[in-house]
Amino acid sequence: MSESHSRTGGSLLVVGSVGLDTVETRAGKRTDVLGGAASYFSVAASFLSAARMIGVVGTDFPDAHAAFLQSRGIDLGGLERVAGRTFRWSGVYAPDFSTRTTLDTQLNVFQDFRPKLPPAWAASDYVFLANIDPVLQLGVLEQAGRPKFVACDTMNFWISGKRPELLRLLERVDLLMLNDEEARQLSGEANLPAAARAIRAMGPAAVIIKRGDAGALLFHGAGVFAAPAFPIEEVVDPTGAGDSFAGGFMGWLAHEDDASPATIRTAMILGSVLASFSVEDFSLDRFRRLDLTQIRQRFTAFADLVHFEKIRI
Repeated sequence: MSESHSRTGGSLLVVGSVGLDTVETRAGKRTDVLGGAASYFSVAASFLSAARMIGVVGTDFPDAHAAFLQSRGIDLGGLERVAGRTFRWSGVYAPDFSTRTTLDTQLNVFQDFRPKLPPAWAASDYVFLANIDPVLQLGVLEQAGRPKFVACDTMNFWISGKRPELLRLLERVDLLMLNDEEARQLSGEANLPAAARAIRAMGPAAVIIKRGDAGALLFHGAGVFAAPAFPIEEVVDPTGAGDSFAGGFMGWLAHEDDASPATIRTAMILGSVLASFSVEDFSLDRFRRLDLTQIRQRFTAFADLVHFEKIRI
């Protein structure tokens, strides 16, 4: 792995939310910290491949947050700043992090968000559609050319409320990421392998089912692959872990400019690596003091975590 700013691979585009979070966990409370799916994704990906960000913020969005994103080599040419207040989310986690309670959600300028791709970005090679209305996700693909690889995220709200639009989207993506509850809801299957098979029949060649601290499962043409969650002694803030996973995953595909089964499996581990760092501090603060040496060390630790010798019985 080389520094993201000097690596030439495939171009990477993300579309999603950029916001200000107020988060409370057993480790403390932080107010109006940098959040949003596109933020976590882009910063995680930036250690492997520079990302292009499409999003919207209000006039109250701190310049320091924008400067941090730019310092990571993220292209903010698609980040609109419009009159109004930035998207805000507030939540509190149970002491054991088993549940999260949303206290407040203010869509603000995000409510009227209509993603617009700069003309030069229409030819982006790798596209990630973070968790937004599937109508908007489809609109992005209609503006894009012919990406080499498209992945998307979704949630139970869209599965139940915008199912026809979501199904049209799934016909046009290569990979869908969702959690185990959402996979069961979308497929109507209780068993996860059966759920993945049903979802792949909807269009995506691959499905990643995220299972929180149990890791993630990849179902694709080459079979099933399990990426564990790295055992972290002190979790501080799990917000954005799934988006950090997606950033590490897509960042590696763009870094290698390849989406072969072997590369996708390596990307799964790098996604888990970046997610494991993201939960070690509030907001994106752990990424501010992260470097490639630490990423390599944890990648090696992941390899040791799952290594075993074959035996004959």
